[in-house]
Amino acid sequence: MLVEVNCETDFTARNEKFQALVKDIAMQIAWSNPRWLRREEVPAAELDQEKSVHRAQLREQGKPEAMLDKIIPGKIEKFYKEYCLLEQAFFRDPEGKRSVQDEINAAIAIIGENMQVRRFTRYALGEGLKKEQKDFAAEVSAAVSGQK
Repeated sequence: MLVEVNCETDFTARNEKFQALVKDIAMQIAWSNPRWLRREEVPAAELDQEKSVHRAQLREQGKPEAMLDKIIPGKIEKFYKEYCLLEQAFFRDPEGKRSVQDEINAAIAIIGENMQVRRFTRYALGEGLKKEQKDFAAEVSAAVSGQK
């Protein structure tokens, strides 16, 4: 996990509250697996795909066509709250009312210096590896017959 959180001075970077915030943000990323930092980074094609999926689901449920344009924006807001880090519910908030951005703003108010999450990368064990597929029965048969 790599997280870049910028602040204005190195004094702030050494502050325990700042370091705790960065650790919590890293834990949030590990826990929730966000795809983007903020909603402006979501590609238009991805958003269009999400809208079309919801539109098809609503039609399947028999919702009137006039209602679809009123329901879909709410579904897209939920999409943002699930996949955009700064809009996600902060994992340490038991009620789920505070977002990650709310926690950053609270830390800014306490520390008194501006800070922002610039980017992040989440690595998963085994991600990107291709598993070799073997036919176990053919391998045993070849071993028994003396072939390799």
